[in-house]
Amino acid sequence: MLELRPSCEHCRRPLPPASPDARICSFECTFCAQCVEHVLFGVCPNCGGGLERRPVRPVALLAKHPASSVQVHKHVDELAFGPLLERMRDVPAHRR
Repeated sequence: MLELRPSCEHCRRPLPPASPDARICSFECTFCAQCVEHVLFGVCPNCGGGLERRPVRPVALLAKHPASSVQVHKHVDELAFGPLLERMRDVPAHRR
């Protein structure tokens, strides 16, 4: 089951469980929509995969299966990320 991480790994913006702005990759790296659109351009800086809207867990199930409270912060070094972004930016996520 998804961890539902509480914040953007890059800018630390809060991303509560029902946030429509949360984006994740298949490894559950978590970023906000603004960072995905304006910094990452849809490319996960950790694995190179695509970033998609995170599903929302039904409120009734959050009590039994709560969201994570562990914050992961890996501010993206845009200079180091540049070569990966250059290779992957124009490749559709399903072809990476």
